[in-house]
Amino acid sequence: MAGNRLRIGFIGCGGNARGHGRRVTQMAETELVALADVSDAAISAFKDAVPGASDVPVFNDYEKMLDIVRMDAVEISTPHTLHYPQIMAALAHGCHVLTEKPMVCSVAHAHDVIRKAEATGKHVMVSYQRHFSPAYVYCRQVVASGELGPVHFVTAHQCQNWYRSQQGKWRMDPVLSGGGQLNDSGSHLIDIILWITGTRPKEVFALMENKDATVDIMTALSIRFDNGALANISVVGHCAGKMREDLTIWMEKGTLFLRGGKVYREESGTDMVEVPAESLPAGKAPDQAFIDLLLGRDENHVPPRCGLAVIELTEAAWASADSGRPVVLQG
Repeated sequence: MAGNRLRIGFIGCGGNARGHGRRVTQMAETELVALADVSDAAISAFKDAVPGASDVPVFNDYEKMLDIVRMDAVEISTPHTLHYPQIMAALAHGCHVLTEKPMVCSVAHAHDVIRKAEATGKHVMVSYQRHFSPAYVYCRQVVASGELGPVHFVTAHQCQNWYRSQQGKWRMDPVLSGGGQLNDSGSHLIDIILWITGTRPKEVFALMENKDATVDIMTALSIRFDNGALANISVVGHCAGKMREDLTIWMEKGTLFLRGGKVYREESGTDMVEVPAESLPAGKAPDQAFIDLLLGRDENHVPPRCGLAVIELTEAAWASADSGRPVVLQG
């Protein structure tokens, strides 16, 4: 730390990174010390959009940035397949890491990250913001408490105009994206189902449609979890309307519904009733949660094992879609 401030560097300066940058530079506990991106235009746009970034040293090679600038942590907002080498390099240089989703694009890489973080004693957090969203945190608390009994069925769908909006962009290139809609926005949906329910998939069956792309655009996914619960998940990357996401969790004594960022609850003899905002836990941005973690004010609510759980399910879904058969995950 420089004085009482954490020195933060950024790997990746695109639109997503600029949002992170604005939040980081507003914190009294942090200092933005370096930027890295292969695109000079992205660096310039970051400097224009983020207060306090105008005089920060810049690099087109993130490894040079890590070699030259002393940092406590880095935030990574780059194409998906680049996360793995960037996380590993940052850890090797003694930096904590907040990385965008998905953490990595293979189960083997996820295990490497976990081992490296343990060996270096550095924190890795995945920027799954729903872990800090009041409605989702409430659902996790209700499920964990057991007050409505065990989970026995989950349904979820996510729709987005992804196929049209990503034409000609890096997300359509498997070399950079590592996969399609399921590995991109769908990663959030998979993560939050696993996190809220506290379950692990045991059997997965998936059907996928790529249309004319080289990555998956639409996925129909069925799951049997380790506690016997079932799930149907729809990831629709080709729709004409706005992005929407719904999640329903059926338990023995009641049901939780997440609709448009709001949470509803239904129990025997009651109707579907919205849980008022004042009854929900407080929320915060992943950047603040990351800084709180580094300063010892909070635990890591999205550790690397969350990234591992997501890619385990994603890989199983890809394998099932390729083979046309269910895939059984090993314990």
